[in-house]
Amino acid sequence: MVGRFVHDKLEKGRYKLTSQRAAVLDIMMDNRGRHLSADEVFFEAKTRLPNIGIATVYRTLEKMASLEILHKTVFDQGKYRYELCDENAHHHHHIICLSCNSIIEVQDDLLNSLEKHLEEQGYRIIDHELKLYAYCPDCLQKRRDDSTPDVSS
Repeated sequence: MVGRFVHDKLEKGRYKLTSQRAAVLDIMMDNRGRHLSADEVFFEAKTRLPNIGIATVYRTLEKMASLEILHKTVFDQGKYRYELCDENAHHHHHIICLSCNSIIEVQDDLLNSLEKHLEEQGYRIIDHELKLYAYCPDCLQKRRDDSTPDVSS
């Protein structure tokens, strides 16, 4: 089911919701809060619509990103990932684990004061994106466990 927010964006962009486009949108809605690659969306779409093509998935993701239904971000090795935009349009940042590649959202906008400072100096900030690369707590613990010598022998 397409929410009012998405329906309004589609209508404003004069974008018809075909069955293939609806399948892509449903996949994104089913994976709310996740960051999916076009390949991941395609593989899931093939289970729902076996005749869907990869080009259709790419075009649909790009169009939905241009309509601000999806947010497109570059993550690993220049690969784009897509996430459903929040109806309330909150800005967030990402922490990417260097070990397990999990993507964790940071809800606080940590750059507000920097943006304000730059605007006071005459800059007009359009947007920003912050990605932090780190090791998540689980991977850090696993590394500690793996490096602990076995004293039981």
